[in-house]
Amino acid sequence: MASGAKAKTRKGVAKRFKVTGTGKVLRRKQGKRHLLRTKNRKRKRHLRKVGLVADANLKAVRENLPFA
Repeated sequence: MASGAKAKTRKGVAKRFKVTGTGKVLRRKQGKRHLLRTKNRKRKRHLRKVGLVADANLKAVRENLPFA
């Protein structure tokens, strides 16, 4: 980023991720949008829970959430 430029939050990223008090970044699990008839009950139940952002993607997500 250029010096003196103000960091802006990427609103699309802000809607998809949540930062906890300890600094972990939470995300929704993929795979629960459509074709749900073919997935069993247990699989859909586990998809309800939140997941953590992988270490490989953490830097990119944090750069787009400068104030979180």
